[in-house]
Amino acid sequence: MTNKQITISFLLILLLGLVSAVFCFPQYPNAFIKDANNKYNWSVPLLPEKEFKLGLDLRGGVHLEYRADLSQIPEGERGTVMQGLRDIIERRVNIFGVTESIVQIYGEDRIAVELPGVESIESAISWIGQTPLLEFLEEKPSEEIQAIMDKRQELVGKTAEEIQQVENWILAFESPYNNTNLSGRYLKKATLSFDQTTYAPIVELQFDDEGAKIFEEITERNVGKTLAIFLDGQSIVDTTGDGKIDANDLYAPRVNEKIAGGKAMITGNMDVNEAKTLVQRLNQGALPVPLGEPIVQKKIGPTLGAVSLENTVKAGIAGVLMIIIFLILVYRLPGLLASFALILYIVILLALIKLVPVTLTLAGIGGFILSIGMAVDANILIFSRMREELKQGKEILTSIGEGLRRAWPSIRDGNFTTLIVAFILYFLGTSFIRAFAFALILGIFVSLFSAIVVTNVFLQLFAKGRLGKIKFIWS
Repeated sequence: MTNKQITISFLLILLLGLVSAVFCFPQYPNAFIKDANNKYNWSVPLLPEKEFKLGLDLRGGVHLEYRADLSQIPEGERGTVMQGLRDIIERRVNIFGVTESIVQIYGEDRIAVELPGVESIESAISWIGQTPLLEFLEEKPSEEIQAIMDKRQELVGKTAEEIQQVENWILAFESPYNNTNLSGRYLKKATLSFDQTTYAPIVELQFDDEGAKIFEEITERNVGKTLAIFLDGQSIVDTTGDGKIDANDLYAPRVNEKIAGGKAMITGNMDVNEAKTLVQRLNQGALPVPLGEPIVQKKIGPTLGAVSLENTVKAGIAGVLMIIIFLILVYRLPGLLASFALILYIVILLALIKLVPVTLTLAGIGGFILSIGMAVDANILIFSRMREELKQGKEILTSIGEGLRRAWPSIRDGNFTTLIVAFILYFLGTSFIRAFAFALILGIFVSLFSAIVVTNVFLQLFAKGRLGKIKFIWS
């Protein structure tokens, strides 16, 4: 690399580290901005603050494990049923505001639920254990729907305070559908098939005898209209998710003709994955699998989680300081430069963890700390090869290049084999193991960047300066 390239690379690395540090800890620059705004009467906006996403063991909450009763489910359908259970539990706990819940399947019939921030085990069991409600709703009269849509359009772009000043504003929040007496208990099953002409996915519904009669009556009086399908109060066919009140929120399958025989098809602009999800959610309402009481239930208080986090952070800081001291004592200037690269590595990795975001657990922090050791291991391999080159009388810049070239196969193979194990743990492990594996995987990739790019740029920058003439501090 030329001097110009090295300088530019060095400045870009410092900029990356600065941006990462500000993103990780915006409270410190915000405190400075607040003081400056107060002192000089400025109006500099504050940086957005985003908290790290903490897992159950650090934030506190409830952990439950269930064994599903699959005795009445054919063996070939059990995987699909368990996926359906996982999906509906996630939807249910999210409805109750637990937006960072983790629901995972392991084994054939076990499902684990982690609810950070929840204090009552009884409430959590109640939320999860309720039977899912699948409903079929028909349109209200056209004049009522038009009134609702007009009122929704009138409220578009208004604040909450402005909305309440509009006459009869509550009308905008009414549903354009009425309840029918057709529910999930009449649905025998939903299956995925494909149009034999266009190969587009189709969702087929099969009702039981009683449900077939009710469905025939409903479709007869709703030809040309839409029939909405709701699971736990949410549409399972489509929702805009834009947070706005507009006419696009009125969407449901359209009834083209009277349907007899208890069979129906849902067609439309959906891909295979969307059709599979729809089938799964329909079958959730039709075939709820009994969960019973949880076989494992435990509560982790927020105080215990805070203590665990504090102790883990202290241990991590102590470990990093010991690594830095070791690097400087054994490898002198290269060790000092590697220490700066290590600090940059930590800041960049924390920024990625916050950006993704990755749920931080004790196991995840363990994987993070382990990846720090692997980052240092790569530097040690490079420095050892550098010393061998320097002992042969080669120049420092040449020794740096040769050290990296000779160490790379060992670094590559060591990290690759670790990645294989980490990916296996991630895809086959339970929640805590997955958190450890994901943090380790992310840390390995960032550590390679730190050891191969950052440390190398630092070494070349100082080797081309005055310090490059003092061989003692390099060996």
